[in-house]
Amino acid sequence: MTDVDSLVLRLRAAGCVFAEDEAALLVAEAHEDAHLEAMLRERVEGRPLEQVLGWAEFAGLRVALEPGVFVPRRRTEHLADLTIDLAREAAPRPVVVELCCGVAAIGAAVLAAVPDADLTVADVDPAAVRAARRNVGDRARVLEGDLDAPLPASLRGRVDVLVANAPYVPTDDIASMPPEARDHEPRVALDGGTDGLDVARRVVACAPAWLRPGGHLVVETSVRQAPVLRAAYLQAGLAAEVSRDEDREGTAVVGRLDPV
Repeated sequence: MTDVDSLVLRLRAAGCVFAEDEAALLVAEAHEDAHLEAMLRERVEGRPLEQVLGWAEFAGLRVALEPGVFVPRRRTEHLADLTIDLAREAAPRPVVVELCCGVAAIGAAVLAAVPDADLTVADVDPAAVRAARRNVGDRARVLEGDLDAPLPASLRGRVDVLVANAPYVPTDDIASMPPEARDHEPRVALDGGTDGLDVARRVVACAPAWLRPGGHLVVETSVRQAPVLRAAYLQAGLAAEVSRDEDREGTAVVGRLDPV
């Protein structure tokens, strides 16, 4: 019989701030006592709770995860909302591409809200791609490769919304990140280079070739980095503005490819 109080004490001792909530989630997910003990041990050793459970809550969905993948953050729900709104404006059958998709949390949210979307998601991390396939099933193309390299040529000039939660942590800041992220999430999903914007700039540079006239590019960033990233949009020929969700602490730059 499970002693929930002892679970809570072990979680608190490991530094888990919401020990009671975590204990309840672990108990609910466990198939048997041995499974519960194994999950508890992983959590106490520092693995993110979502990886231990095998899922994360995102935009009202349960998104499947695997050990070692990037865990979707609540702030990124702002990115999903922006993408959904823009996709709805582009209906019928909007063409949506998610680069740096991770487990395709944004893509899954898009499909839930815009079921007729023509969705393609891509990531360089094989583990993330496996999880992405679980989350979008056969309702989207799921591709493995660096940024836009795996995209089919048939999408060129046809994309209504291109969205990316590109890594934007400056390289020197990774060492000071919480151990959950630093030690258990892939560096490729965190490291954005010297100023954190190396990958985002590459996304911006490739976007005009894929967007239709009037199509949009949406990239997550930080408040501090947003003006620099917006300048990159303008340099690439995209009209751009910064979008901020204070409640979820989400920031994105939204750009539009104006018709020539």
